[in-house]
This record gives sequence, structure tokens and C-alpha cells, in this order.
Amino acid sequence: MTHYFKSVDGMTSGGGGGPLGGAAVTNAPLATVIGSGFGGLAAAIRLACKGWRVQVLEKLDAPGGRAYVWRQDGFTFDAGPTIITAPFMLDELWALAGKRFADDVELRLMEPYYRIRFDDGTWFDYSGDAERMRDEVARFCPEDLPQYERFLVEADKCYKLGFEELGSIPYNTVGDLLGAVPNMVRMKGWRSIYRMACGYFSNPKLRIVMSFHPLLIGGNPMSVTCIYSLINTLERRFGVHWAMGGTGAIISAMVKLLESLGGSIRYNAQVARINVQPQANGRGEATGVTLQSGEQLASDIVVSNADTLWTYKNLVEPQYRKRWTNKRIEGSRHSMSLFVWYFGTNKQYHDVPHHMMVLGPRYQGLLRDIFKRHIVPEDFSLYLHRPTATDASMAPAGCDAFYVLSPVSHLDSGTDWTVKAESYRSAIAEALERTVLPALQQHIVTSRVTTPLDFQDRLLSYKGAAFGMEPLLLQSAWFRPHNRSEDVDRLYMVGAGTHPGAGVPGVLMSAKTLEMVVPHVATFA
Repeated sequence: MTHYFKSVDGMTSGGGGGPLGGAAVTNAPLATVIGSGFGGLAAAIRLACKGWRVQVLEKLDAPGGRAYVWRQDGFTFDAGPTIITAPFMLDELWALAGKRFADDVELRLMEPYYRIRFDDGTWFDYSGDAERMRDEVARFCPEDLPQYERFLVEADKCYKLGFEELGSIPYNTVGDLLGAVPNMVRMKGWRSIYRMACGYFSNPKLRIVMSFHPLLIGGNPMSVTCIYSLINTLERRFGVHWAMGGTGAIISAMVKLLESLGGSIRYNAQVARINVQPQANGRGEATGVTLQSGEQLASDIVVSNADTLWTYKNLVEPQYRKRWTNKRIEGSRHSMSLFVWYFGTNKQYHDVPHHMMVLGPRYQGLLRDIFKRHIVPEDFSLYLHRPTATDASMAPAGCDAFYVLSPVSHLDSGTDWTVKAESYRSAIAEALERTVLPALQQHIVTSRVTTPLDFQDRLLSYKGAAFGMEPLLLQSAWFRPHNRSEDVDRLYMVGAGTHPGAGVPGVLMSAKTLEMVVPHVATFA
């Protein structure tokens, strides 16, 4: 599909900005959104439904950001997210425009959700079927089964208090933070999720199974708050899904939805600076952006879906940043990065499920190396994604498409990935061949990699951190960069680096939270 940029002056009037869609109203205020990831597109759609004219500026040649799509040699590879766990949030987005998400994208429920393979060859099939889950727990440790039921009750409480009640609060004031304290106490939010799991399970493998979820959003289970046990409940209630055609099919559908509302996207349009005008009160006010080409685009508000810390450090001049100073940014703790190898084979591995965790010999020690010591050790644990287990369209006939992800330190490791990448990929290939993909290397017909350098240089993530700031308790909610900039008026943040955090549900929620802090279009009349 060819996308194009409709000039603001050329937009026709009438019908726009409402749930019935249509072109944007010419004299409506203009919102400029930097980046077309899930968060940026969701924000753009919500703003268009509220009556804003919307233009999205994308650095790359196609939409998606971290959810970009690679196509080569007949294979399709989703670059980033592969799991949809909160389809109701996409349903809500389409409903705002008077449409149905199911009419544009087909979701398939996974069963099992994941297979977690341990280094000794045993595995746990993590499922949405309650009875199967009980059977799996009992297979590993019958004594832990009663405690598993109690763990589910605790996770349900964290979902209700943490996601439903606190997830969409914008946390603009200390009062918002203080209002959340009772819920935090009830969840015992100071505990790590691993510590919480240890309180319920005696079996070390079950402790891993019930605590690994924060790794999906860039967090260390040894440090991340137990509130993230809510992911367990989210998955049980709403399922783990695959979008037929890949996650990129959702991105394409979001683009079409935005364009049907009169919004526009301009590709190969990297923003070099957010233009800020000083005010009498000493604060700055965003007035538009300057592209790398030197072109200046005026705007009534600016919404950044770029990495939040990168946005502040590189797009907003220091004199306008009293809170998010360079010192504060540099002193923050950042999420892990990723090494991702995309490859296709000329044979199919029918025994490999859609989603699989291939764990190495260490758990706590490996996490310590990644998050604390910032080194790249010789061993690793992997997430292996085989979309062709569900969707034959992702590869040529008789072939399999794969994506294998290894959590690694961000660029503070000092690793020269231009040198390290091939030997690291080769080590992963050997490990997969030895464990779950026999004779792999003789069947590879296409291959490409993404390293922490790509996260820094291509996706503009600070220090190459794949998920923004690490989701620690004191880097969450009010302590995380706010959806409405604390430093610059008429500047807003959406995506993984702001509240509530990373993951597709998190960034979609950040777009919903944005609605609560963006001024009504009538204020610009």
C-alpha cells in the first residue's frame, strides 16, 4: 500500500475529527506526532477522533517504529512485538472511529501461549486453559499446586489495583501519586515479582515460569515490582493472540484508520528539533518541529512517540529542561537491549510451537550480568518465535520463518556490535541446533540481525535500551516521564518511555492517558 502526506493546507473541511471519520476540519488545531509506533498511531487516531488535524512524522520509510516489518526473499519478519494480549484496547480504538477492529485484522488465540524450555530439556507449556495450567504445575511440583491458586488471586488483585485503577491515571501531580499509595500498599508493590513468586512456589522452575513476564517489557524480574504479575491475569482473561499477516498487519490497519479520519503520515521525515518559544513565566512552549532537512513545521501541540529520554536529550534544548536535564537522564536506570536474529529455513520444524522460551543454564546470574554488570556473557536465554506455526503467509511454501531474541545489556556494556554480531549470531545458531532446531544451519536460506547499535542509531533509543527506562518502582507512574511534559507546555509524550510503560498494552494505554491531558480543541478556537 502506498502512503502519502496530505499537506495541511490541502485538507478538506467537514466531517472530520468525529467518530464517523472523514477529512479533518481545515481550521481545527494541528497536532504533530513524532513517530508511528503503536503508541504514536494510537495517539494520532484518538486525537483525530477528538477533532484535531493530525500529521505524523516518521523517520523510517514505513510505519511501525519498533513494530517495523522486514521483507526479504519471500519471508516476512515482524521486527519487534509479536504478542497481542489486550485486544480490547484495539477494539476500543476502532470503536472511537465508529468501526470494528475485527473487520480489518484477524486475531488467532495461541494454545499454548508459550513453551518454556529449561536447559535440562524439560519444558512447561504456559496455557490459557486453567486445567492444563494446574496439570503443568502439578507435573513439576504437586506440593506447589495450592500455592499456585493463591498466586492467581494475588495476580488478579494486582491487575485490578494496578492496571484497571491506576493504569490510565496521568500522574501529573504529587496528589496523583499520593492517591495511588493505598493501592501500592495493598499490592505490596515494593516486592520484586521474583520475590513474590518465591513466596508462593518452592520449585525453582515454577519460580521462573511465574516471574519471567517483565522480560517481555524490558524489566529484570529480580528488580521489577510485583505489580507486573498483573500480566498473568491480563493473559488469562484476554488471551495471547497472533495477528494474521503479522503484527505489521495491525500497524497497516491503524494507518488506514488514521487516514480515514483525515490524518496523514510523512515518511523519511526525521525530526531534528522541537521548536520551543520562551514564555514570560520562564517555561517554554512547543510551537512545532524542525526536520533534519531544515524544514520547519508549525503545530499547536507536539506529541513525541520517539524514545522519551532521547526526545528530551536531543530534541529539546537544555535551557527548557528543568526536570529532564542531561544529568537526570544519564543517571536513570535503563532497560535491557536486544539482539534479534531473523532467519528463514527451507524446511519446517513442526515440533516447535509459535512462542518458545529457550532458557540457558543460568537465570539469576544471567539477569545480573545483563542489568547490573552490563556485560555480554557467553551464555544466554532466548525467545524463539515461529510465526509459520500459525500463519503460512509469513514464509514461502514449505518454509519456516523465525525470529530469535536474546536479552543483552544496553550500550553501557561497551560491546562493539559491529565486531561481535556475527560471532554472537553463530553461537545462537549452534545453541538452537543443539536444542530445538536440529540441522538448522544447513537449512538457513535468509538471515538478518538487529543489535543494540540499531536500537540507538536506527530507532533512536537512548543507549540502545529497547524499552526506555527500566520499569522499577521509583521509575514508574509519577517518577516516569509524564504524558504531559513537566518541562515544556504543549509538548506531550506517548509510548514505552512514558507512563505506564512498555509493551503493546502499555503504549496503547499511554495514548488513552494522553486524552486526559491534551487540551480540548475548543481552547484553540
